Amino acid sequence: MPRSAAWLALGAATLLVAWALDALGLPSATLFGALVVGLAVALRLPGRFRLGEGTFRSAQALTGVTLGCYMQSESLDALAGAWLPVALVSAATLLLCLLAGHVMARVTDVDEPTAALGMVAGGASGIVTMARELGADDRIVAFMQYARVLLIVLATPLLVALFFPGHHGAPGIGDGGGDGPFLGTAGDWAATVAIALAGAAAGRLVRLPAGVLLGPLLLAAGLTLALPDGSFAVPPLLREAAFAAIGLQVGLRFTVETIRRLGRLLVPVVLSVVALVVACFGLAVVLHATTHVTLLDAYLATTPGGLYVVLAAAVGTGADTTFVVAVQGLRLLVMVLLAPFAVRLLLGDRARPRVTAP
Repeated sequence: MPRSAAWLALGAATLLVAWALDALGLPSATLFGALVVGLAVALRLPGRFRLGEGTFRSAQALTGVTLGCYMQSESLDALAGAWLPVALVSAATLLLCLLAGHVMARVTDVDEPTAALGMVAGGASGIVTMARELGADDRIVAFMQYARVLLIVLATPLLVALFFPGHHGAPGIGDGGGDGPFLGTAGDWAATVAIALAGAAAGRLVRLPAGVLLGPLLLAAGLTLALPDGSFAVPPLLREAAFAAIGLQVGLRFTVETIRRLGRLLVPVVLSVVALVVACFGLAVVLHATTHVTLLDAYLATTPGGLYVVLAAAVGTGADTTFVVAVQGLRLLVMVLLAPFAVRLLLGDRARPRVTAP
């Protein structure tokens, strides 16, 4: 098969799997679907496909812009009067994740950078994107991140129904504003590309950890807060293309030995995620005790990941959706922004870019 036709077939397979996962209600369907397709192709046709470094860097920068747009002014308004407890809970969540990663590294053969990033709760796409640059094995990080997301997606509705019975709000997640036109507008394309390029250049210039991701993230967050609402948005097509590129880049690097290793990690990862969920519920109790929010609101706001299923649960139970989204969005940014600094600080020379993959 000609190379161009092979890439078209790979793209079509990615679209099909992503659509199926999205129909099942799984979050990050495009990234996860591309990862699954890349994994299958890597095992069947090892070495046949490889994404260029420029493509991956572009996807990193676009992902940074996407994450930065989560910082909305109305979300900050929702945190008025609860800034300190929310900030402390977000910082405590990061520390719990790093502790869980340290324990994981001690009881398994996973190295410290990989275990630490694999356990970071929130911003899975951003964490996977920066993993290789921080000296972690992005294949194992991706496995740990999406195992966490899947467990949260499955467990959250059950836990809400079990521990918070009688809360019934709207039947769905509401109409909302949606993502806008899938193709986006010419202005949105220009703004997104400009922010990605400028942010990536600035991030590398000031030597930010994972600067190609964090530079655009910080620039997009600042512009989102400074400009009137709706001034720009990342075109959904561009966002999903970036997620697909990241998923394929990770998936295509899998080997049979990697799969065997992941099988051995399944039980430790599941136990670590369960422990993290329990610990975050403890933080929810603290947040409830120190602010005006209900325990349900605090629980949904501190759940370690699964933003979209948490939003659906918040609306479906009549919880304070604005507060939940504000805290979850802040936690996501805290995780993606501070995780690379924390990993570099704690691990020093061990958190250095991987040049080659096993």
